[in-house]
Amino acid sequence: MRVRVFDTTLRDGEQTPGISLSPDQKLSIAKKLDALGVDAIEAGFPVISDGELKAVKMITSEGLTAEICGLCRTHKKDIDAAIDGGLNYIHTFIATSDIHLEHKLKMTREQALEKAIEAIEYGKSHGLQVEFSAEDATRTDREFLKKVFSEVAKAGADRIDIPDTVGYATPEYISQITRDSIEATHLPISLHCHNDFGLAVANALAGIRAGAQCAHVTINGIGERAGNASLEEFAMALQCLQWDQKYETGIKSQLIYETSRYVSSLVGVQVQPNKAIVGDNSFGHESGIHTHGVLSNPLTYEPISPELVGRKRWLQVGKHAGIHGMNAMLEEYGIKPSTDQSKEILDKVKILGDQGKQVSDVELLSIASEVLGDSGIKRIVHLTGFSVSTGIGTMPYAFVKLNIDGEDHIGTDYGVGPVDAALNAIQKITGKISEIRIKDYGLASISGGSTALCEVTVKVEDADRNKVSAKSVGEDIVTTSVQAVIDGINRIMLKKMLKEKLAKN
Repeated sequence: MRVRVFDTTLRDGEQTPGISLSPDQKLSIAKKLDALGVDAIEAGFPVISDGELKAVKMITSEGLTAEICGLCRTHKKDIDAAIDGGLNYIHTFIATSDIHLEHKLKMTREQALEKAIEAIEYGKSHGLQVEFSAEDATRTDREFLKKVFSEVAKAGADRIDIPDTVGYATPEYISQITRDSIEATHLPISLHCHNDFGLAVANALAGIRAGAQCAHVTINGIGERAGNASLEEFAMALQCLQWDQKYETGIKSQLIYETSRYVSSLVGVQVQPNKAIVGDNSFGHESGIHTHGVLSNPLTYEPISPELVGRKRWLQVGKHAGIHGMNAMLEEYGIKPSTDQSKEILDKVKILGDQGKQVSDVELLSIASEVLGDSGIKRIVHLTGFSVSTGIGTMPYAFVKLNIDGEDHIGTDYGVGPVDAALNAIQKITGKISEIRIKDYGLASISGGSTALCEVTVKVEDADRNKVSAKSVGEDIVTTSVQAVIDGINRIMLKKMLKEKLAKN
């Protein structure tokens, strides 16, 4: 069965508190979604602002493969705005639950139904494809919901959508009202599930199993409150889990991670590390039992291959680490300690882990250096001097002094802020020495209050397009940023040096 993927990242996803996208940003995301293979893109809500209408016009004129849809209330002016935006497909809605009718719309059931029919007839009279949503469907009286869907189908609706507006439904109830809707309309049914109880994807899948043909989803599950059904989880569950029939989507799964990171970076919403499919930890392993199993056969602790969604497997050493995983990491750099040396290295790793410290590649290599007595795998880059100055009316300025492989280097530069100035100064030095560039920078707050901690994640790349990521946590944003970049530089230089050494041997 072919399942339709309707992406609403640009509409419902943008309703995430704190997100506001420019028309250019919306267009760039639309292109990514189209490349990913979604069937429909809800480009926005054209009537709400001039910028929103402009974005819709830009997307509709781009010639994308996906169908482009716009959200409209059951108002003629909303539908006119959609037509002005170049749309030939609208998603119109009105609330049908008694709580919405009484407290929000101040309408009777009959009045709401009349408005729904008028909107559909108006859209169809202008040659539009019309998808109708009964907002808060899962809290709507079941018999009235069937009546609404039956009447809008008679009025000419092309598709019916069941919104679980506050994430209130269970998979069992979604299945029931999906079957109701099919029986009442004989039209294609969509599900629009919110994640307030963590059931959005489960509910969307239950609807598909009950005969629905489409789900409304967003990249990374972003959206109001707890968000929407996540595209990556929904698509991969259909593709990879065991069902009694085969489900297919148009999603190019290898582009999922790239699209996730692109949207996350653009909207400024970090993906939680333990997020399914696209979280940093989804294909990461530290536990000795797990790493041993994964090294023997990845299917022991991974349900799918990371490459299927554009990811790579990674191993972490820490207090839960085992000999097999640690040695596999060292072997990547051509380091093969003896059994006794491995035990000694692992003991030192576990001591750091018990202190609450994360052990990066660089720290592991430094520990191995101490145990093996090999001066060739010492930390290459050391921060030996650092200061920034900023103030009102002056451009932020940074001074950085690095010792790289025993030689001192000084860099100074300006920036739009103290962090930018510091990173520019570092890049001046590394550009001359090893052509290392800072490709990506991310900042997140991980605690609140006057002693709030920030988390800085950077990605650095060398001239051979080798990339590594590094992360640092601290109280001062500038210092934490510099430490993260220095760690990243060390990782990429160590990897390059050790791989060159391995090749010579």
